[in-house]
Amino acid sequence: MTAFRAASPADAVALRDLERDAGLAALGHIFPPDRYPYPETAVLARWALVLDDPDVRVEVVEGEAGLDCVVAWDVGSVRHLAVRPDAWGSGLARQAMNRALAGIAAGGLGRAVLWCLADNGRARGFYEHLGWRTTGREQEAGWPPYPTEVEYAAPTGAAV
Repeated sequence: MTAFRAASPADAVALRDLERDAGLAALGHIFPPDRYPYPETAVLARWALVLDDPDVRVEVVEGEAGLDCVVAWDVGSVRHLAVRPDAWGSGLARQAMNRALAGIAAGGLGRAVLWCLADNGRARGFYEHLGWRTTGREQEAGWPPYPTEVEYAAPTGAAV
């Protein structure tokens, strides 16, 4: 089992960097970097807020080149899940999802949701493989060019 640890405000820059690296590898077709440069300052500010929120649990896995994985959740939703591209396929995402779902279940809500970019085929395939299903709800993403996000709900009693 991989060693997850609670993230702290000191991890904000590393979280931004991990999210950037994973995003550029997986989402370049949605956010072409020549047209939509990565919003480093805004993402760093968002991580500062997330890390300061007592209702959000953020856990990370450290690797040799920085953070290899992050997962964040609150009482009813998986808010962030990212794995460093060179660690894709290692099982880290599945372990992270297990941790998030266990944390959500411990909160007693009994329902877990997450939002995913509609055109993020890799993530959608992963979630669907684990039994997550779309709810039919959609929203606009918060970053230009404001692509569509779809909501997923975890299967009842989900244990991945």
